[in-house]
Amino acid sequence: MGCAALISWLGVWRLFLPIDLIAILSTLVGGYPIYKETLQALFRKQVNMEVSMALAIFASLLVAQFTAAAVIACFVILADFLEDLAVDQGKSTISKLESAVPKKALVRRGGFESEVDVDSLSLKETVLVRDGERVPVDGVVVKGSSLVNESAITGERVAVEKTIGGKVYAGTINESGLLEVQVEGIGNDTTFSKIVELVKEAENRKAPIEKIADKLATRLVLFAIVFSVITFIVTRNLISTISVIVVAGACGVAAGTPLAMVATIGNASKRGVIVKGGSYLQELSHIDTIVIDKTGTLTFGVPVVTDIAAFGDSDRAQVVQYAVTAEKYSKHPIATAVQEKAAELKITPREHSSFHYAPGKGVYVQGDGRLILVGNSVLLHENGIEISSEARSEAAKRASEGKTAVYVAEDTRVCGMIAVADRIRNESKAAITELKSMGIRTVMLTGDNKVAADIVAREVGIDEVYADLLPQDKVAIIKQLLAPGHKVAMVGDGINDAPALAHADVGIGLGAGTDVTIEEADIVLMTNDLQRISYIVRVSKRAFRTIMVNFYGTIIVDSAGVALAFLGLLNPLLAAGIHVASEFAFISNSARLLK
Repeated sequence: MGCAALISWLGVWRLFLPIDLIAILSTLVGGYPIYKETLQALFRKQVNMEVSMALAIFASLLVAQFTAAAVIACFVILADFLEDLAVDQGKSTISKLESAVPKKALVRRGGFESEVDVDSLSLKETVLVRDGERVPVDGVVVKGSSLVNESAITGERVAVEKTIGGKVYAGTINESGLLEVQVEGIGNDTTFSKIVELVKEAENRKAPIEKIADKLATRLVLFAIVFSVITFIVTRNLISTISVIVVAGACGVAAGTPLAMVATIGNASKRGVIVKGGSYLQELSHIDTIVIDKTGTLTFGVPVVTDIAAFGDSDRAQVVQYAVTAEKYSKHPIATAVQEKAAELKITPREHSSFHYAPGKGVYVQGDGRLILVGNSVLLHENGIEISSEARSEAAKRASEGKTAVYVAEDTRVCGMIAVADRIRNESKAAITELKSMGIRTVMLTGDNKVAADIVAREVGIDEVYADLLPQDKVAIIKQLLAPGHKVAMVGDGINDAPALAHADVGIGLGAGTDVTIEEADIVLMTNDLQRISYIVRVSKRAFRTIMVNFYGTIIVDSAGVALAFLGLLNPLLAAGIHVASEFAFISNSARLLK
């Protein structure tokens, strides 16, 4: 069609024909997609860009502006092609995601290995994943060890070591060694499949700004049609009238807005951030306050031994040995921390003949004729053990640092003290700094005590702290923050923070792929890297700015173009050029977000 328009414009047809049949036929035949879309829109009682362009084309034909008609039709087809190309590129994320999971799996059955369709696998079967292959299922490693690239799930490029008992996900890549994996999730039941489904739903769910874009595009078309009538009444110039219709473009708004949303959602999914819909992306772009849970979010949520003190004739190794002996069979978080520290120091527990757990106080065991106690001051007092001033002073010092101190006693004397505390995530401070640099107020909520909460807040740079909270208290504070008109996002682990996540404008869940987080949050971080929060806030603001540039740019270009056409300064050819150039510019502006 472009060739026909060029031949018509050059006037080559005059050598062979009395009338420009090349332009007429190319317009009528080549413009079929425009006319088809026009009829469909009219049947739906809608007015879109194709309707206005069809009017301009037929008006041009009626006044014998055949070249103009051909050029307009050619430019409209070109604009639609560029629009479809950009949108398809934006939606290509889905196909790329779906192709990441293998359709075949190497399975061991009856002592023999064979390659089968993944859909034919059963739970608890064992599949083999060789070096360089993608994991076909969700499962647990039962044999072997390897480095697995989980970027398809978490967005992290650094491979994670997997050994026996480690969880692996469909779509991830085995980078070294042979893994035998017991199947726990197949097909639609895998974490990866759920991610793909969420991205599909998000791309099909319109944000409020997209609905506004559709209305604006319709009104721009109606404005062009109405103003063309006014132009004809005032000027009696049909060329100016046609130019008014042609110059006004709305596809930069109508196509550029969903493209910006799709591009941002798609790129975020590659970084391990799942946005469940454009509306949440739009809300996030206006956020001025971010509320963050402490335990498991800013911190790891798992206590570790931070300090070991020995009193009297005892040494630190002896204190740890007594502690791990007492905590050997306990599943309490403090016991786990002691067991891990002992393993790190290569200290083995002694055998004992009895184990007693005192809820809220500690544990004590007997062995080799000795009584060993690990717990708080109440446990020691109940067993007639006096706590020295040195031990009390050490415990008070650790408590002032937000740590939990437990005494270690042998028979009738306190021989040491062990302090445990939750560790702050390495990226927490950088994440908070980035959020504050964007002018976002940061608030921390925690069920922990005020001393521990204040220490973490100071360390990471949090503005406000609310401590000693129950889940319902967190909801009350979210409502309190929302009351003055603030836009609030809540960041939590998606389990005990679920009520607060639901009441915030946007709920952001951290869970490294847990089902509960995927269900509860509006935005899901498939990794516990808090810097992904500042990333998604930043790209949401960028997407909204891009959409606003398209909105105002389209209005300005259309207004200026219509005014020039009204004054007779534009002909249909130039008007068509401005129309296509402006649409290309605004769609390209949105397409930048694909990178």
